[in-house]
Formats: sequence, C-alpha cells, structure tokens
Amino acid sequence: MIATSRVFSLKTQSRVRFFLRYLLVLTGLNLVWEFAHMPLYTLAAEGTTAAIVYSAVHCTIGDMMIGGFSLLAAVLLFGSDRWPTAAQTRVLAAALLFGVGYTIFSEWLNIEVRGAWAYTEAMPVIPLIRTGLSPLLQWLVVPVIAYFWAIRGEFDASSWLHAGANGTGDE
Repeated sequence: MIATSRVFSLKTQSRVRFFLRYLLVLTGLNLVWEFAHMPLYTLAAEGTTAAIVYSAVHCTIGDMMIGGFSLLAAVLLFGSDRWPTAAQTRVLAAALLFGVGYTIFSEWLNIEVRGAWAYTEAMPVIPLIRTGLSPLLQWLVVPVIAYFWAIRGEFDASSWLHAGANGTGDE
C-alpha cells in the first residue's frame, strides 16, 4: 500500500483538507439557516412536516454544491499557486460573488419563472433584484464563516488578517 503523503503533495493534502472543512461547516450552517428562514417561505404554512424537512435537506444539498463549485471556480480563476496560504481575499470575494450571483438567479428562476416556491409577506425583498434578504444574507454570511473555519484548520487565521503589505493576504 502506498502512503497518502507519497501520492499527494503536502500542498494538495492541505487544499483537500481545506475544502473538506469548508464543505462540512458550510453544509451544517446552511442546514440550520434553511430551517431558520423556512417561516419566510409559504411552504412553512402550507406544507406538511415531511415536505418542510425534505425541502430544507434538498436545499442544503444544493447549497453545498453551489458553495463547493463557487469556491472551486474561485480557486481555479483567482487562487495562486500558494493558495490557501495566499490569495485568500481574492478567492473568498470571488466565491461570494459566484454564490450570490447564483442565488439571485435561482430565486428569480424558482419564484418568477417556475413558481417552485414563494415568499411570505414577512420576507424582506430587495426591490432592484427582487430577491429575498434572507437567502442573500445566507450567501454573504455562511461562506465567510465556513472559509474562516477552514483557514483556522490550516494555520492561524489572524496571520492572514495581518499578512502582506496591504493587509489583504494577497501577496
């Protein structure tokens, strides 16, 4: 049997660990968020318990995929050879942009076009983009927490905050 360290470089192992930690935290927090903001969707009042649970789990799996692909695309497009120890600001910003962009598209598609779900009157809607505030905040808050948690596992996140001449960790 070949030892893992001989098959994958330390850099690759670090990146895989980062992604796994990121996805684990992202998925857990998104599951909590899905249940927490369920009352802002009509399903909470109209659906059965089974339908609500199914919806939350289904959406969480989608959130995990969106978050994973957003981060992967961000790393491939904006990460440096030294990522995750460098280019963190660019990667995180791009991953957030991709996640928020997809959320705006998905909310429009599933509410306006497909009619797959609907907001209750309690959901604050951002007029210009006609997207609910809760799903938008979900994609601004949850990935940031997951990213910092994943960084924490590889090295001291505070070193990133103070890294580089401009303090961005993008040297």
